[in-house]
Amino acid sequence: MKFSIDPDITKAETLPASFYRDQTVFDALKDAVFLKTWQWLGNEDLVPLAQSVYPFILLDGYLTEPLLLTRNEEDEINCLTNVCTHRGNLVALNGGKVKKLVCMYHGRRFDLNGNFVSMPEFEAAEDFPRPCDNLHKFPLKKWGSFLFAGLNPHFDFEQVIKKMNERVGFLPLEEFTENKSLSKDYLVHAHWALYCDNYLEGFHVPFVHEDLNNVLDYGSYTTEIYEYCNLQIGYADDATETFDLPEGHPDHGKNVAAYYYWVFPNMMFNFYPWGLSVNIVKPLSLQRTKVSFITYVYDASKMDKGAGSLLEKVEREDEFVVENVQRGVNSAFYKAGRFSPTREKGVHHFHRLLADFLNK
Repeated sequence: MKFSIDPDITKAETLPASFYRDQTVFDALKDAVFLKTWQWLGNEDLVPLAQSVYPFILLDGYLTEPLLLTRNEEDEINCLTNVCTHRGNLVALNGGKVKKLVCMYHGRRFDLNGNFVSMPEFEAAEDFPRPCDNLHKFPLKKWGSFLFAGLNPHFDFEQVIKKMNERVGFLPLEEFTENKSLSKDYLVHAHWALYCDNYLEGFHVPFVHEDLNNVLDYGSYTTEIYEYCNLQIGYADDATETFDLPEGHPDHGKNVAAYYYWVFPNMMFNFYPWGLSVNIVKPLSLQRTKVSFITYVYDASKMDKGAGSLLEKVEREDEFVVENVQRGVNSAFYKAGRFSPTREKGVHHFHRLLADFLNK
């Protein structure tokens, strides 16, 4: 199925309702979008020590890709497939300190860079080992202490990092501390892209989020579009609970309450004066989505004030409206909508990227 989104937002229509209803399209997004983009892995503390490993499943229930983070003797972090190149067994079952990776099925050994080391009973095998006997290594990028990997990425994540650093590069990301008690998962009964659609515009804020609207200056709310990410800037009416922006910053002198970064296809980085709320949107099924909120605190004294307060209430309000939108797009009588040229630039950008990746 081909999709077309007019690059001129004043003329464009949204993705059709069938996009959110069609199981074939949902499945096609795995290869067309998620395998070709970047995904959040977590903090480098997942492998805190040299010669340590951390096995995990990337987007369990959708991609369900077994991966492995390793930190080698040189303190370098790798992202490897966690699938043995012999018969497909999982290589590492538990995290922790190790010097070598040893498959428990037949004893094939790899070093922490994924290179084949040895294998019993293969002395008579011809043309062995070959490069394909090494564990596949995936591109890995680090931003502060945060890790991202691409399975087969079609763009360089550095260009995304560069754009985010233009606004938030002054913040000491290495000093942000994860608060696990404030991190949680939400189950949303809607298509994952509908959740992103909702995030990508401030248009609904005055109608859905009364408390948030009271602390943001809706009239000044802006959206900036980049190639594979975009930014929404929430301004406050006064300087209370806003960023202390350094001289030379693009927004120096302005009362910025929040920077909302979205990275294609499913990552959100919400910066507040108190720290960062990372939201990862994880498809589970056609109309079921898990949204993981991961909280990193920089200045706890500011947490209960301004745009970054009451995040769970805002999330519940978003869930309510997105689930109602899902019910609406299931109607046989809804086909597609139009974009507000002033308020829905981010949604238009998202739909264009989805159509472009699906049509390649």
